Amino acid sequence: MKFFGRGKALATEVAVGGPSDSDHTTEKHDTPGVDADALERIPSQNVQDGVKKVEAVTLTWTRNQLILAYGCIFLVFFVISMQQQIQFNLSYYVTSSFALLPLTGTTSIVAAIVGGVIKLPTAKFVDLIGRAEGFAIMTGFATLGLIMMASCRNVETYAAAQVFYWVGFNGMAYVLDVFMADTSSLKNRALVFSFATTPYIVTTFIGPRAAQSFLETSGWPWGFGTFAIITPVITLPILFVLYSNQRKAFREGLLVKEESGRTFWQNANFFFWEFDVVGLLLVSAGFVLFLLPFSLATYQSKGWASGMIIAMLVIGILCLIAFVLYEKFLSKRSFIPFYLLKTPSVIGACLLAMFLFVSFYIWDSTFYNYLQAVHNLSITNTGYVVNIYSIGSCFWGVIIAVIIRTLGRFKWLAISMLCLEILGVGLMIHFRQPDQGIGYVIMCQIFIAFGGGSLIICEEMAVMAAAPHENVASMLALIGLFSSVGQAIGQAISAAIYTNTFPSALDRALPGNATLNAELYGSLTAQLLYPIGSPERNAVIYAYGQAQWYLTIAATVVLVPCFIFIGVWKDFKVKELRQVKGRVA
Repeated sequence: MKFFGRGKALATEVAVGGPSDSDHTTEKHDTPGVDADALERIPSQNVQDGVKKVEAVTLTWTRNQLILAYGCIFLVFFVISMQQQIQFNLSYYVTSSFALLPLTGTTSIVAAIVGGVIKLPTAKFVDLIGRAEGFAIMTGFATLGLIMMASCRNVETYAAAQVFYWVGFNGMAYVLDVFMADTSSLKNRALVFSFATTPYIVTTFIGPRAAQSFLETSGWPWGFGTFAIITPVITLPILFVLYSNQRKAFREGLLVKEESGRTFWQNANFFFWEFDVVGLLLVSAGFVLFLLPFSLATYQSKGWASGMIIAMLVIGILCLIAFVLYEKFLSKRSFIPFYLLKTPSVIGACLLAMFLFVSFYIWDSTFYNYLQAVHNLSITNTGYVVNIYSIGSCFWGVIIAVIIRTLGRFKWLAISMLCLEILGVGLMIHFRQPDQGIGYVIMCQIFIAFGGGSLIICEEMAVMAAAPHENVASMLALIGLFSSVGQAIGQAISAAIYTNTFPSALDRALPGNATLNAELYGSLTAQLLYPIGSPERNAVIYAYGQAQWYLTIAATVVLVPCFIFIGVWKDFKVKELRQVKGRVA
């Protein structure tokens, strides 16, 4: 794609620097023989087509169109957050309807791994092809997943639907994050990112009630079917804004379409290597096969000695080894930008993201069941307590963003927020027990929400500050990959602890009731059938207390290395770093 200097004279911020902290400066690079002011009015020359397109958009649109675009983004995030709230509250009842409640964690592991790994090829796609095209494809995946969930009649279909669902919705959110990074200055970026999460403050209250309404009236399938219709419709406005401004850029000469000259098979070969299909399959299969046995082992008669479990572990490890060897010796273009991981700020932020998610999903994976079974909360009230994290992190995120914009720094702010996070998770060891009041549980959730929400913003700022504009998509994808791997590891650890403590605790509390205990272990609905004070419900409460003790200790220990990960960051001054071109927020 070529471009010419016929764009409007707009205020411009120029991407500079390289992927390393030491090279990242605020000086503009002068091109000999070319007027510097002219370079500020055209898309960058040495970037891929997708980056050129979005730079052309920011160089052509008006202030009103910028505001309209962010309004459309807010609307999409509102629908995404609403659907995720409903999906979360319905998921336990979906798997319970198949009498396979613990498999909720299994399906989540697969979806988390695939959803995280797919972000890097998506980053490549939106850089090569365009943001709008990537967003449209991710919307298609999300819609397909919703349709499959609405029509599923067994847990296998539901598991497959979960993969499409999370690939799609995570992809939609990711592409919008990249777009917001494209259209905001670094000093305002934390504020822009926190703005995108504010719909969760509202949908946290609406979602649980909507989920309960679906369950009591039309049934859980319509909870997914409704959004299979709404989702594609709600994305049309932002797609229109992007495509209309791209066409405007073509008309004004900022962009000129250039044919590749490749045949169909040459195109297929080009994209096969460009998207590193073999590496993508190897790393996805490796993580999935290695992590799934932690939640599946208890379903095998021989447990960890089962041939299937051993085979999955061995093949998973071999796939991961094969991935490393393939990327080093055979891959023409790796889908993981390894050179960026050499930057201390980048690798530190990525490891922080992974460990935060490991810790979070260790204690969160069974939290919903615990609240209903132990504290006897309704679906609505359970949703409110679970979503304190969403409300608190989104509310506090705006305040943290304002602080970052004012101070221009975020490293030491991140360290202080990590202390608050560890305090909240550590207190759960004592307060996440049956003899403690729900108020103390809520207190811990507030601490975790403020700490965790702040750290997510800081880690994103760290990777974006460490790289120029053309690497922003890869940076956010890396954070997404490490977060998803952390989520899958956390869910695997949680499943391993839960499946090895809960059933045995039930057997101790209700000896000689193997059939009943198996039913109580496999279904939240069965657990709630017995009233508070009955021997069966007391046994369930006791079993949850035993499981929560180990889960919260593990979650706290995982957070300790995070001090090191933040410590290696460069202390960026975001007010002095300039990255993007055109009219931006």
